[in-house]
Amino acid sequence: MRRMRFGVNIIDADTARTWTDTCRTVEERGYDLLLAPDHLDTGGPFTLLGAAAAATERLRLGTYVLNNEFWNTALLAREAVTLDRLSGGRFELGLGAGHMKWEFEDAGIPWRAHAERLADLAAAVDGLDARLGEDRPPLLIGGHGAATLALAAERADIVGVAGLTQRKGARMGVFRVGGAEETDERVALVRERAAGRDIELSVLLQHVEVTDDVEKSAAALVKLVWPGVVPDHEPLWENPYLLMGTPQEMADALVRRRDRYGFTHVVALGGRGDDALAEVIPLVRAREAAEGR
Repeated sequence: MRRMRFGVNIIDADTARTWTDTCRTVEERGYDLLLAPDHLDTGGPFTLLGAAAAATERLRLGTYVLNNEFWNTALLAREAVTLDRLSGGRFELGLGAGHMKWEFEDAGIPWRAHAERLADLAAAVDGLDARLGEDRPPLLIGGHGAATLALAAERADIVGVAGLTQRKGARMGVFRVGGAEETDERVALVRERAAGRDIELSVLLQHVEVTDDVEKSAAALVKLVWPGVVPDHEPLWENPYLLMGTPQEMADALVRRRDRYGFTHVVALGGRGDDALAEVIPLVRAREAAEGR
């Protein structure tokens, strides 16, 4: 029986001191994973994670996720194996096909059709396997579209279900959040394509909030932050990619989602829910202990 692993995806740090303090705080709060994204307006992921490796002892470290189009596979393999060795085998490599068009334009990298980017992602996995062999760190592939999740199910150790997809008719980079039924379909696809492989399912929580009035908090979130972004046919606090309620209510919700979807790798966004999720972790751990996990 797989235990839940909790991670926080942190964008950047102002100074070496603040980053070191942040990493140690994440570890002290009971998190299992410290993760770094890969965007042009954030810190360099390998630099951040290398410093995190020196500042922590227990935390697993990962990219969540690298934009494969930014990386040459040979150089990526070098970075991955170096960080894995320096961290004592704590590194987990997260990859994706890239989805923010403005970043491609800013970096002077051609923006190509998703099918082409996905084919390059598959080729990168082949290249990493060939270069690293048994030294390859655990691989996470993240996305939400059916084709990306199918590739992840077939090739990755961890499948990241992002919950975000491009909104039809909107400019590139404007997303919607999937609902429960859509997530059931995505997870069923992953299970089918995994063909019995022992994979871990990861979910990225777009918002985590401690509240004793979920209806009021949900209404404020939809009105002020996410109009038209979330499904309007189901309670917001039951959305698989959001977490709202008292700490105990949120712990119970995560267990229900674990049982329904199989999510055991749970990630919050740094500065947008990691404080709240830290209150939930010990409650989930107590529940797991009672279950014998």
